[in-house]
Amino acid sequence: MNAKSLYVHASSLVTCCGAGWRAHADALSYARGGLASNDFAPAADIATFIGRVAALDDAQLPPAWSDFDCRNNRLAMLALAQDGLDAAIRAAATRFGAARIGVFVGSSTSGILSTELAARACVASGAALAFDPAFYMARHNMFATARFIRQWCGLSGPAAAISTACSSSAKAFIAARRAIRAGRCDAAVVAGVDSLALSTLYGFRALQLLSTQPCRPFSAERAGISIGEAAAIALVSGETSDVYLAGAGESSDAFHMSTPPADGAGAQRAMRAALADAGIGAHTVDYINLHGTGTLVNDAAEAAAVRAVFGDAAPCSSTKGFTGHTLGAAGAVEALIAVHALRGQCIPANLGGAPVDPALHIAIATSGRAAPMSHALSNSFGFGGSNCALLFARA
Repeated sequence: MNAKSLYVHASSLVTCCGAGWRAHADALSYARGGLASNDFAPAADIATFIGRVAALDDAQLPPAWSDFDCRNNRLAMLALAQDGLDAAIRAAATRFGAARIGVFVGSSTSGILSTELAARACVASGAALAFDPAFYMARHNMFATARFIRQWCGLSGPAAAISTACSSSAKAFIAARRAIRAGRCDAAVVAGVDSLALSTLYGFRALQLLSTQPCRPFSAERAGISIGEAAAIALVSGETSDVYLAGAGESSDAFHMSTPPADGAGAQRAMRAALADAGIGAHTVDYINLHGTGTLVNDAAEAAAVRAVFGDAAPCSSTKGFTGHTLGAAGAVEALIAVHALRGQCIPANLGGAPVDPALHIAIATSGRAAPMSHALSNSFGFGGSNCALLFARA
């Protein structure tokens, strides 16, 4: 057991590209994104493209789990059912003990859609919205999905929910590493789970950040974000595997509620901290999975930060053109895509990025390609200047 390193073992993800690694490997290999014109019934009047998980329409929690039945928890259940992940977690619990497996979940919505729909029904009927503690704890509460995963997998170790906007589930990896280093647990389930909700769709429309077409990060023709939903879950521990978290960096620049500084100063600090934590130089990083939302300001600020730390030659791409911006789940989704890139020795395409904005001066990979890689960085930046960079390496 290596208490200093966090190794990635079993994992899976569910996005609009499909359920499990086979679907995502195919999507990345054939540059096939999952974004589609908004058909999310509760908010169908918004003209935008979204990353909706179609499998959720038919997914149902077992009757005994009805208290937990919400879109977010269904997403988590779907991810746990892929790629042998549930079995791997239960095997770890048998080996280490259920009390020695932690659960760390990043989310920005939890099951708030259930409350939004309940409130709509009350407005329509004229009834008052009653407070139901069981409903709140199992669906709406930010800890609800962490609680669900913990109980579903039969775990009783330390658990936490992290909600720092779009960096939430990237920070969940760091929280798991701290817990394992501190001896609080021997392994951990790290997850990012966020589902479509009225507050996010209408909120981003109010901010005038939604694109009416599939998002095109770093393109000269980019025009905003595409909201998606996803669950990305991994089993991690100090036991050796083929890929591990070599370094992590966090910063909080508090520059503005929704806009980063033009030079990406906070992002720079997070990336430099990840490099320092790993004890390597910037030239060692072979690929950067960019936060890359597709907005004019955010992409320009991240490009400036990447240039300042890595120069203009480091291969990089945003994979939000495939999945959309999955908000609190984005950190885990893109961290696992970076891990997948290391394992497959292939740089994912920046789908929709051509023509690349010539003012950005970074090496955007507009198409996927094979490449030897030993280190891959994944960036996640949230509203309020909550920045996180995760640096993964081949063992």
